[in-house]
Amino acid sequence: MEKLLWTPLHEEHLKLKAKMIPFDGFEMPLQYTSIIEEHLTVREKVGIFDVSHMGEIEIRGKEALPFADYLVTNALMNMQDGEVKYSPLCYPHGGQVDDLFVYKVKNDFILLVVNASPDYSLKDYEWIVKNKGNFEVEITNKSKDYGEVAVQGPDAEKLLNPLVRGEISLKELKRFKFIFAELFEKKILISRTGYTGEDGFEIYTFKPEDIIDLWRGVLEEGEKFGIKPCGLGARDTTRFEVCYWLYGNDIDETVNPLETGQGWAVKLDKKDFIGKEALLKIKERGVARKLTGLFVPEGGIPRHGMEVRKNAKKIGYVTSGNYCPSLKKVYTMALLDLPYADEKGTKVKIIIRNKEVEAEVVDMPFLPPFNKR
Repeated sequence: MEKLLWTPLHEEHLKLKAKMIPFDGFEMPLQYTSIIEEHLTVREKVGIFDVSHMGEIEIRGKEALPFADYLVTNALMNMQDGEVKYSPLCYPHGGQVDDLFVYKVKNDFILLVVNASPDYSLKDYEWIVKNKGNFEVEITNKSKDYGEVAVQGPDAEKLLNPLVRGEISLKELKRFKFIFAELFEKKILISRTGYTGEDGFEIYTFKPEDIIDLWRGVLEEGEKFGIKPCGLGARDTTRFEVCYWLYGNDIDETVNPLETGQGWAVKLDKKDFIGKEALLKIKERGVARKLTGLFVPEGGIPRHGMEVRKNAKKIGYVTSGNYCPSLKKVYTMALLDLPYADEKGTKVKIIIRNKEVEAEVVDMPFLPPFNKR
């Protein structure tokens, strides 16, 4: 069996008696106390996640911005320094290599934060290098050189604002922006995006070992706010309630962004990008299926790949399913054929352990993100 990688915080997780599991090539904490307790801490107070397994790819050079703009579906040319954008990264046929965050440091320096796992960051890196063409850029996979934690929850700003020294305060840092700053005398990049549906910050260090002091310091300073370390379990339930996509589950190379509700991040009017031609054709003829929300009143928790049927006919499959601790209900996201995906209230059957379990088409997200609540 291949040896699992460790993040710089591995020893910290063991000290906190985390339950460790293999995840995308890393050994990562699933939970420290319970998934529900950690989930509710993020929704009501503040939690900290180790996300040092995420990948970082740097694009530098005088054509860094136009090259990044050509790679992804979203429009980057109008980005300001210090801005972050979410975007799919597509193959020519419209399926997704990954979904990622684009950090514009300046015109000649773009940082791409890609999905976890050495396989994904390497796959993304190789894809980006393969498509370099004549662009005057240097591309470097820096995944091993960064450490990262995410501090998420309604009290995240109150906790971090007095501690972070930067050109502006965190109170002034708008969503999808970032600054370079200092925290506990370590140089950091701090952004405000959030994968949990709560307000929160991503803190990157430029030396992986620096993240250890930050982790300890934030946990100590956060005690008065009821902070808890949170594992992959709560990261998944929080993102699932607000219906954020998980690469490898809800999206992959067989799924295009027009089917999944990512269309807002696909700018078909920009000059050119990889996958544009295919996505234009798909848009013209219309999608045949859509990522759809399902409520499951009883009968188990649907898991990725389980079949969805209507009148004994397969009409799609489950991408993600989970118990939603904030809502105390079970929901599912599924890729369903049209017209079933469009008809709210439609009753369907999910095959869970060879049993047909009833589900009903509902709106997504199941819980609105904090800024829409």
